[in-house]
Amino acid sequence: MSILVTPEELAGLGEVTILDVRWRLGGGPSDRKSYVEGHIPGAVFCALDADLAAAPGPGGRHPLPEAADFQAAMRHLGVDGSRPVVVYDEADSTAAARAWWTLRYFGHPDVRVLDGGIRAWRHAGLPVEEGEEDATGRDGDFTAVPGGMPTLDADQAADLAANGVLLDARAAERYRGEVEPIDPVAGHVPGAVSAPTAENVEPGGRFHNREFLRERFNTLGAVDGVPVGAYCGSGVTAAHEVLALELAGIHAALYVGSWSHWVTDPSRPVATG
Repeated sequence: MSILVTPEELAGLGEVTILDVRWRLGGGPSDRKSYVEGHIPGAVFCALDADLAAAPGPGGRHPLPEAADFQAAMRHLGVDGSRPVVVYDEADSTAAARAWWTLRYFGHPDVRVLDGGIRAWRHAGLPVEEGEEDATGRDGDFTAVPGGMPTLDADQAADLAANGVLLDARAAERYRGEVEPIDPVAGHVPGAVSAPTAENVEPGGRFHNREFLRERFNTLGAVDGVPVGAYCGSGVTAAHEVLALELAGIHAALYVGSWSHWVTDPSRPVATG
């Protein structure tokens, strides 16, 4: 089963649940506004901050939701355990990857990502709908069971940075500690390797092919037999890194709390440069 689907493939799928996960850092009504102005027919809006994460706190800015909360949110969006789910965002799959990863973590067996997002859908000349989809009477039966994808806590992330490969998915200047627009401390986990997610996709937002991605990650040390993990600011773009690694045939764990959790403990070391 391919993780990625093209617009043409999605248009030809039968019974499928489509989630619109358009999101921008900081969230807010602007995300839903884009959905209302035009979405893939039948898609329902999935709010990343509310549906795919718990409230910010000691666990970071986008900690995992409790299983019961996630199950309730997905059922409300019409997600069934036996029906494929396709997720999409504006173009580069950053938010869609968080939906893909979270659904897989909680045990959904068939989650796919629209490569290139709604931008690719529009470019293919396919129709969009305005307004809100009525979710009344379409509650799904999805049962959330955690543990379907590997995760890291802070200690495991530190160990992986020393004894495996821990990829930092943020922009290179944040990794180096030159800027930090969100978290109170700048820098990176000592031993982590800079691997910005922007380099996983082509200029239009579609993922690079498997061979390109595999060569990229191999060059960064993610080779057969070496354990691999990823983190970012708050566990969103790192899910994109895990997805790109999966496309390359490399399985990786996600440090969900990421940098926003790492810096909550002042005893944890910070590297710059």
